[in-house]
Amino acid sequence: MADGPNALPPIKQLILGDDPGGLRRVLHWYDFLCPYCYVGQQRNAIFEDHGFDMIDIPLQAHPEIPLEGRAAGERSGPMVAHIEAEARAAGLLLVWPDRLPNTRMALAAAEWVRRHVPASFPWLEKSLFAAHFVLSEDLGDRDVIEGHAAAAGVDIAAMRAALDDGSAYALVDQSEALARRLGIHGTPVWLVAGRMVPGLFPRDQFEKLAQALAA
Repeated sequence: MADGPNALPPIKQLILGDDPGGLRRVLHWYDFLCPYCYVGQQRNAIFEDHGFDMIDIPLQAHPEIPLEGRAAGERSGPMVAHIEAEARAAGLLLVWPDRLPNTRMALAAAEWVRRHVPASFPWLEKSLFAAHFVLSEDLGDRDVIEGHAAAAGVDIAAMRAALDDGSAYALVDQSEALARRLGIHGTPVWLVAGRMVPGLFPRDQFEKLAQALAA
């Protein structure tokens, strides 16, 4: 992969970009299936409010889920209650879906849009999160993905071609390869100024970190 046309740029370039200090760019690995990533949209907003450049890149948290999806099972206990409380605090509606999709196609479509139609990516990302956690739509269904992409202003024919020829999936492979190089194996994870933030830490900790780095 390193020598191909879609090869990963050096980690330093991804993190620093045009910022020599590297303090204004945040890499965030996410999956549409992950409820912590869903709530993590609010953590992203904290960084953005402090002037950071957020880069959301995909990592499939559960590749073992079959293409047709699987039943979600019962959701109860302290962890579920915590996620629900965090969603309410973030102003996000949370309706647990009955089924869990294989999200690789959704991640590939979103990453292709981020790379090729960046103005449409923020809307599409939020829309696909809501499709799973609010509307209980199947993110393994191409029609669902294309419907949300079309509403975001994406050229569906071009996106479909990238999915069909595998180039959109190769972008996910790149993001996951970078994650492995950094020792990242789950979502969500933020990387900012050389600091790894693995998991959904409390909002005040994100706020303090953003304030300290912004200063």
